[in-house]
Amino acid sequence: MTPENNNKTPKKPKFNAYWIYAIAIMVFIGLQYYNGALHNVAKTTPSQFENFLEQGDIGKVVIVNKSKAQVFLTKEALGKEIHQRKDGNQIIEPSLDSPQYEFEFGDLQNFENQIQKAKAEHNLNTSVIYKTESNIWGDLLLSLLPFVLLIGIWIFIMRRMSGGGAGGPGGQLFNIGKSRATLFDQNTNVKVSFKDVAGLEGAKEEIQEIVEFLRHPEKYTALGGKIPKGALLVGPPGTGKTLLAKAVAGEAKVPFFSLSGSDFVEMFVGVGASRVRDLFKQAKDKSPAIIFIDEIDAIGRARGKNNFSGGNDERENTLNQLLTEMDGFGTNTNVIVLAATNRADILDKALMRAGRFDRQIYVDLPDVRERKEIFEVHLKPITKDANIDLEFLSKQTPGFSGADIANVCNEAALIAARKNKKSVEKQDFLDAIDRIVGGLEKKNKIVTPAEKRAIAIHEAGHATASWVLEHAAPLVKVTIVPRGQSLGAAWYLPEERLIVRPNQMLDEMCATLGGRAAEEVVFNEISTGALSDLEKVTRQARAMVTIYGLNDKVGNLTYYDSSGQAEYSFTKPYSEETAKLIDKEISNLIESQYQRAVQLMKDHKEQLIKLGDLLIEKEVIFKDDLEQIFGKRAFGLEENLSPLPA
Repeated sequence: MTPENNNKTPKKPKFNAYWIYAIAIMVFIGLQYYNGALHNVAKTTPSQFENFLEQGDIGKVVIVNKSKAQVFLTKEALGKEIHQRKDGNQIIEPSLDSPQYEFEFGDLQNFENQIQKAKAEHNLNTSVIYKTESNIWGDLLLSLLPFVLLIGIWIFIMRRMSGGGAGGPGGQLFNIGKSRATLFDQNTNVKVSFKDVAGLEGAKEEIQEIVEFLRHPEKYTALGGKIPKGALLVGPPGTGKTLLAKAVAGEAKVPFFSLSGSDFVEMFVGVGASRVRDLFKQAKDKSPAIIFIDEIDAIGRARGKNNFSGGNDERENTLNQLLTEMDGFGTNTNVIVLAATNRADILDKALMRAGRFDRQIYVDLPDVRERKEIFEVHLKPITKDANIDLEFLSKQTPGFSGADIANVCNEAALIAARKNKKSVEKQDFLDAIDRIVGGLEKKNKIVTPAEKRAIAIHEAGHATASWVLEHAAPLVKVTIVPRGQSLGAAWYLPEERLIVRPNQMLDEMCATLGGRAAEEVVFNEISTGALSDLEKVTRQARAMVTIYGLNDKVGNLTYYDSSGQAEYSFTKPYSEETAKLIDKEISNLIESQYQRAVQLMKDHKEQLIKLGDLLIEKEVIFKDDLEQIFGKRAFGLEENLSPLPA
């Protein structure tokens, strides 16, 4: 044996609580078997017993529990060959102290009468004794079984509620108050880095600076500065807040604790606060460290709002503990808290103040340049055509988030694979955009000729209005192929504006109402096909009157509450008279734009009908088709935008 083998100590088996259960069961089974082995009695039948009784072989009968008879033979009968038993070649001598036979009988009264009759007829001295026996271990098991089952079910439920399984700090029953945070450190291979986060230059710069704080704190503290205690990532869904946090976990050379706000929520009182304390204790022990709480609005909602849960609100207790840990009497040296939410308006003000979240980093929807960078990241693993123009794709996806762009790239690859292509082409990306915006194409949907013409005129009305109005979004294509829940659709490329003027909003409302106006002008009747259009213009008109203060009658007032407190109020912030005025002005706005759209359709009725007929023939038309019917667009907003190919 080599020295190395001598130094190796054999691994001892780990203790498992289930061993105790197994040993207890084995002991119980052994005792039952041992008790059965002690009473090694031959079985007989009532008819054989009657023969033995008549021959005078039975000296005593013991009736056990009124159902079983134990037979004791006389001393003379023990010598008879019929009562001797053999184990192989060895004869077993029966004992007078233990029964030689036993059997079960039916009715006790009949059995007693049978014995008394035999004793009287044959003048026997057989005695009858009554005895009651009990199985101590069996009775004990039956009495304890309900309690064992209840305790077992309770332990099972507690384990499931505390995370289940034995692995991890939350897996055991008494560790339910432990933090559920996932730890990423130098031993964990996190593949996401800042290179994988395209766009978001401002947010990325601030996040990188936080990582530098922890790597080289002396650089910043030498001048008397303090390291920020927290940074809050705010923005719409899908813009890359969690991705930024993953990049921090991949780039930072410090322990990174990641968990969700809902991980603190539990039905037991005090568990959330206990998990917060345990989380910060772990972070302090491993400082410098970063704590990332995703969807912090699960516990950070403003206190005192809509509190119907009684005097002890578990969510508020958890928030109070979080506030104390982030900036209380205790010091959190070199522990930075990152959090992400898309509902910053409902967070508690105490959580948002400086000293807890010193920085609020807004992660907005990407612009054209940033969308191009995001496309570059997501197109790396995709086998694409060499002629793919990323700038063109970025212009075709206004308002798309990073998650939407990732979905576009994936859908394009799936569409190309469905068509058995060797690479993903430009048209596949356009089909993917249409699929995400409008839904799945339904060419087999049954549409009558009259309905098809009504849909064509409706969509042609949208196209006509957007073509002749100055501030309407330039048209890309129009289709009457059903997609998703819509029977037809018109695609536009809206101008990405930072501020919107009243004329621009009115032109957009007029273009939206162009479909219903075209139906009235051509068919002299309207249909239910304008539901989504009416919903859109009503929302726009209400925003103009009640939010942006763009109505002369209502004036420069807004009833929008950015703090989110208005949703908990049972009263409106204006009087009944003002409510009537608001309703009237909204109606006037919409009706005036509808009449404007009707006049536009009348002025261009001939081109409208021609465009509708072309739609019925081709089902899909593009900007070039509109130029052939209407001529060049007068306003030239679409000159910088690449049209979709026919």
